Amino acid sequence: MTKQSASATVEVAADPATAFRIFTEEIDLWWARGPINYFDSGRAVEMRIEPGVGGRILEVYRVAADPADEDALEIGRITLWEPGVRLGYRSSVDDTETEIAFEPVEAGTRVIVEQILRPGGEKAFYQWPNVIRWFPKWVARRDSAPSVPRELGRLSVALHYRDPHAAARWLHTTFGLDSWDRIPGEGERLSWIELHVGTSAILLFELEDNSAPRADHAVWVYVDDLDAHFARSTEQGAKIVTEIHQHGYRRYEAEDLEGHRWTFAQARPTMA
Repeated sequence: MTKQSASATVEVAADPATAFRIFTEEIDLWWARGPINYFDSGRAVEMRIEPGVGGRILEVYRVAADPADEDALEIGRITLWEPGVRLGYRSSVDDTETEIAFEPVEAGTRVIVEQILRPGGEKAFYQWPNVIRWFPKWVARRDSAPSVPRELGRLSVALHYRDPHAAARWLHTTFGLDSWDRIPGEGERLSWIELHVGTSAILLFELEDNSAPRADHAVWVYVDDLDAHFARSTEQGAKIVTEIHQHGYRRYEAEDLEGHRWTFAQARPTMA
């Protein structure tokens, strides 16, 4: 049986009018770009919300034959447009309706998303409980971050763990890896776990059998302060394979909680 609804709540440090404007006008800046975050990620170049009732929520494509042309997938049609109060739309890709409310709170604004299956509907893509979590991260960093979308690089690394959720938490706590999306909480089960180093993604998957993780592949990560990173890894209990040493570049090697080997090296001042 198809679930009838899904909801999520986040808070941002901005007043409701500002939060509404950032949400709608800057959706392409806070939407996390990744392989599963679009209906057609191989062609997507922009997310866009057209203002006002009747406006469209679009996944914009660039036609390869002529980059000046555009094609787009209409994700929804706006049915409610009350700046600073609420936004609603009827989905064009499934049988749901979504309302996003902006409520004032002491710290700024509470954003509440409710996505429901329409009566008689059968198809529902309940993406908002995941998507809305990207919004506070952009609001928190937009004053100091470039006003351009964060684009993934052309190389991603996949690692397999017996428990990828526990691995994500360990890698975040011990090695300081972060995520454009989120780190799964204790007891939380995600269908997709993606960590990031700069513009590169590290994808965590579950081992399909009881075999040990492969030991013939390693991940290299360049960090701003190698000594501080080494101290953090040591303090958090990482198995240090080789301490900091130098041969052209400074680096150390460590193993994670399931035996994957990681090399951390000092980044050059010119590295983004």
